Amino acid sequence: MATRLPRAGLLVFAVLLAAFRLADSSTDNSSSKVRAVNLGGWLVVEGWIKPSLFDGVPNRDMLDGTQVQLKSVGLQKYVCAGDGGGSNVTVDRDAASSWETFKLWRISMNEFQFRCFNGQFLTASDGDVISATADSPGDFETFYIERNNTLLHIKLLNGSYLQVTDNNQLTSNYPSQPGWDDAMATFEMTIVANNLHGDYQLANGYGPDKAKSVFEEHRKNFVSGSDFSFISQNGINAVRIPVGWWIAYDPDPPAPFIGGSLNALDRAFHWAQIYGLKCIIDLHAAPGSQNGMEHSASRDGSVDWPSEANIQKTLDVINFLAQRYADNPCLLGIELLNEPSAAAVPLDTLVSYYKTGYQIVRSYSDTAYVIFCQRIGNADPMELYQAYLGATNTVVDLHYYNLFDPYFEKLNATENIQFIYKNRLPQVQSLNSANGPLVFIGEWVNEWNVTNASQVQYQLFGNAQLQVYGEASFGWSYWTVKCNSVHWDYEWNIRNRYLIGGSLLISPNYMLLVGGCLMYLLSALT
Repeated sequence: MATRLPRAGLLVFAVLLAAFRLADSSTDNSSSKVRAVNLGGWLVVEGWIKPSLFDGVPNRDMLDGTQVQLKSVGLQKYVCAGDGGGSNVTVDRDAASSWETFKLWRISMNEFQFRCFNGQFLTASDGDVISATADSPGDFETFYIERNNTLLHIKLLNGSYLQVTDNNQLTSNYPSQPGWDDAMATFEMTIVANNLHGDYQLANGYGPDKAKSVFEEHRKNFVSGSDFSFISQNGINAVRIPVGWWIAYDPDPPAPFIGGSLNALDRAFHWAQIYGLKCIIDLHAAPGSQNGMEHSASRDGSVDWPSEANIQKTLDVINFLAQRYADNPCLLGIELLNEPSAAAVPLDTLVSYYKTGYQIVRSYSDTAYVIFCQRIGNADPMELYQAYLGATNTVVDLHYYNLFDPYFEKLNATENIQFIYKNRLPQVQSLNSANGPLVFIGEWVNEWNVTNASQVQYQLFGNAQLQVYGEASFGWSYWTVKCNSVHWDYEWNIRNRYLIGGSLLISPNYMLLVGGCLMYLLSALT
């Protein structure tokens, strides 16, 4: 008992003191700032938000981007693309690492291509010997998989089966159809990673016919007018809507993407007008993927966006969106690109794209905000303030999560809340005072790595973020409106009072916070 009270008292005192200080010091009209929620997982799929989308995919553990290793049953050695690709394939490794790991490109539920560490594909184009020398895949790089749990037989489209030889080669000349006891033509598959569950995986996993019905149902029912009604009554005045680049090609986007997202976006603007909300269109997924993640629709984790062709295609998408929605009274802004990778997207490339994108939006609207997302990874948001990206109505978007970094794994509730005030608040205030774009906390969540946290602890953590992110000169947007993981789910947080919506310092909500603090103190005394 003696150790619980001081920690509880410190936590409550810190929250109350910070609340009073922010209330006293803030001179901004908070009612004019953005208080938004993201419509994540709707028009850009993220499997963790709604895992059931993938329930009907055959061989769903072998989606695009799944990383596998193949071990010869006969030799008990791993298949290896030496140097990561570019030469013949050997079957001579006792242990598996990056050269022995292949990313799947799915053609059908039973047909796959194998991409090596350096980007080449396994190929049968050199006769019977399998090599890792193809830069782009076709029929010679497509293999048919016969599966018996983790055991595989692999054959070419012409019917020839792969086997290993006594001198550790991989060839395609096994003389007959192998049985599962034919060890030299049987491989054991280990799935190393199956982390990508985005639009590409969902559409390609089902195939075009079934995927169309899955996407139609999801886009119709996951977000509806009732959600807009609910959030408008609970302190929200805008929505940030992630979209994928293929929206500009609706209704017939390039395969495997499925049309219909443009119609859904139009519905969102209609609901926004009914319920008095503003809309931020967020280009969440760019051609080639800007960060290699599922929410940028990456096929296999590669980042191929920073090419002249892909950047031009992205600018064409921005032109399409700006032209279509510039005169809509509900348009608040257009975010040119979500979460570009600092490791893979050079700053000068991004700045050039942002400047051109700004000019495109301005050619259709003088008032729409143009939003520039900070690079994720090792990047300082000040780098965007030092680049002159545009003259008027510009915004820099920061994403704040007390997650995804080993630093946060061991923090307790008090330390997490202190981090918001000691680290997040000074950065927000510093950027607010910088000569440049407005500050937008475009993604944050009422979740952390604290196990068995109480409802009051969640309330205190959530309200600390509301206070601090409410200081941002443009505003904030919660991630996300609905989610299978309930603490990420804005509607669940509001309905279950884990997050007190609206402006914190409006009297009824503020008294709820004070009451929660008192309950937390009482629980520490009992």
